[in-house]
Amino acid sequence: MSRAHPRRPSKKKSPAKNNPRRKQSTKRPPAGKLFEDLLALQARLRAPNGCPWDREQTHTTLRTFLLEETHEVLDAMDSGDPKKFSSELGDLLLQIIFHALIASESNQFEIRDVIQSIHEKMVRRHPHVFAKVKAKTSAQVLKNWEQLKSEERRKENGAGKPTPKKDSILSSVPKALPALMEAHQITRRAANIGFDWNKIEELLEKLTEETEEIRDALKSSATNAQSSEAVTEEIGDLLFTAANLARFAGLDPELTLKKANQKFTTRFQWMEQEAQRRGHTLAQTPREKMEDLWNQSKAQRKPQQA
Repeated sequence: MSRAHPRRPSKKKSPAKNNPRRKQSTKRPPAGKLFEDLLALQARLRAPNGCPWDREQTHTTLRTFLLEETHEVLDAMDSGDPKKFSSELGDLLLQIIFHALIASESNQFEIRDVIQSIHEKMVRRHPHVFAKVKAKTSAQVLKNWEQLKSEERRKENGAGKPTPKKDSILSSVPKALPALMEAHQITRRAANIGFDWNKIEELLEKLTEETEEIRDALKSSATNAQSSEAVTEEIGDLLFTAANLARFAGLDPELTLKKANQKFTTRFQWMEQEAQRRGHTLAQTPREKMEDLWNQSKAQRKPQQA
């Protein structure tokens, strides 16, 4: 009898939503399987008959790409586009796999070591979850985290020996970081163990203090050529305090400054376009007129993009 017989409907004709087999057939593979496939794909590209470009890469040549992919992830995060964010995270993941694969080729380590290392570290540094240590607030968690890192460094250095300068809680802040990001990391780690300002008003007062010290240094530099170093130091203190202020307010100073850069660029480009619309370039515009254009650009709700 036909499966389509109206008096004896077949179970195979049931809607997909009531068919568990249909659901299973459209289900995506587990994350572990997808990860293994990605590992195999990259290994294939590095194989003798793979991609010439991939085969030529080293840890050194990939440094730039690792940094670029990190910034692209941050841009995608700010865009609010989940699909783009997911895609850029995938690009960053590929860089990690790439480095692990290169290391495995010279028997240094492999991706299993990378995964196992971070898994063990996360368990070790969360004793309030996996052991009996108490931590009711995020501040306590961060303080415990820094203490655990210090203990790890002492063990690596050897029991009973004084902790060398290189094992300071600040020693792991990468020296290659841009200065603003470095300031953020330094102050954040100091704050994690309790060395921090009590309230944001104190930091605002510190900004005023640093500004006055810059004025004094500038006055001195007008009569003393050697005081230019003092001006450099005082302006550095102001920038460091500003970075600390951003961190205390819960902001990343690098991303905060990046947004300010973008805002200035958008307004400046509007000025260029407006000057061109009036028949001349911005460079040909008198300084006072530039100021007028700047104020007009600030009044634009949606300034034109260049």
